[in-house]
Amino acid sequence: MPGPMASTPSAGTAAPPGTSYGKALSLLASLFFMWGFITVINGVLLPHLRSVFELDYTQTTLIESVWFIAYFFASIPSAKLIERVGYKRSIVTGLLIMAAGALGMTLAASLPSYGVTLAMLFVIASGITLLQVAANPYVTVIGPPETGSSRLNLVQAFNSLGTTLAPLFAGYLILGRSRSGTADAGVQLSQAERFADAQSVILPYVLVAIVLVVLAVIIARFPLPALGASTQRAAKAERRQQSLWKHRNLVLGIPTMIAYLLAEIGVANLFINFVSQPQMTAITHDQASRYLALLWGGMMVGRFAGSFIMRTIPAERVLAVFAFGALVVVATATFTTGPLAMYALILVGLFHSIMFPTIFTLAIKGLGPLTEEGSGLMIMAIAGGALVVVQGWLADRYGLQNSFFLTMACEVVVLAYALWGSRVTHELAAPEVAAAE
Repeated sequence: MPGPMASTPSAGTAAPPGTSYGKALSLLASLFFMWGFITVINGVLLPHLRSVFELDYTQTTLIESVWFIAYFFASIPSAKLIERVGYKRSIVTGLLIMAAGALGMTLAASLPSYGVTLAMLFVIASGITLLQVAANPYVTVIGPPETGSSRLNLVQAFNSLGTTLAPLFAGYLILGRSRSGTADAGVQLSQAERFADAQSVILPYVLVAIVLVVLAVIIARFPLPALGASTQRAAKAERRQQSLWKHRNLVLGIPTMIAYLLAEIGVANLFINFVSQPQMTAITHDQASRYLALLWGGMMVGRFAGSFIMRTIPAERVLAVFAFGALVVVATATFTTGPLAMYALILVGLFHSIMFPTIFTLAIKGLGPLTEEGSGLMIMAIAGGALVVVQGWLADRYGLQNSFFLTMACEVVVLAYALWGSRVTHELAAPEVAAAE
């Protein structure tokens, strides 16, 4: 894990930890909020697009796969951009890329076009990838190493605030204003109704684009503390003697992050279709979106609680407890029906809450000057969310409920990492925080 924050400002320019860094973290929390908000709009968008374009589950989850494929292709260019222009300019660039993609979604809705929708979601996800590569290690580094997981869980809680509000926002402006969102299950829409439904996407994405541009302007004018030279990529000669692949916690952290993302995205994006089934609750998609907000609300509560708990209990122990809890509730949703299955799936949000930030910080612990490169690999692992198309394929062939056996397997992987795989090997010297940008 990244090392301690300097007790005094370097170069006489950085503010004391209690002031400058606190303000920086507060501002960065807004980034976590926005990318969580935009990502979870997809959870409402997918059942909507499934009706508009008459898609099966495989084609529907392919939309989400394209979103996460962007993490694979954009992670390395993002790391190189950060190295070249710094964290603050990279964050501003990421926000503007997201705004451009959001405006592009209005074009996709106007046509309407499945292909353009995929392309614009890829653009938005590329901007989010840049923010992820910059913000996650940044938050982890600017503070004591023993509270890195706690600090990242805290700002990730604001990410969860965005994910909690997004289903309500999108449910009202997209599903609530569309025929597919308010119709009973199984109702066939006419071509005119599907075209009208597509237009309901325009207003939400225009509003999102405006907020992103305003946030980019604010951050461009804010003096973020800079990371010291020891957090930058090690010199080529030094890197020949330091291999990322000697660090078991990182090597095993990558597939664990992939498994976790597959579990989280599968649950969130199939939730509305799952609970709307006749054997579950037989409610409309619009009504189901409100229950989806509860799932993400549980994630927010869990992250705030996890941030507090990890101040006194080791992160790997907390991760093990939450992974076991997730396994139990997913199994309940898989083997039962009715409201019990729905509420069990809602509880998955609570147990998934601390997984991303905790796996991330455990994986980059002890990397020292290789922290930036290790962080880039962990962000690239988010592309594992693209494998949700596998769950869509399973749902088409074996039934939606049976597809959650894949989710159960993912929870087992996270549990094994918490109990054994997260142990640090070949720990390196820790980086420091330097002057303000």
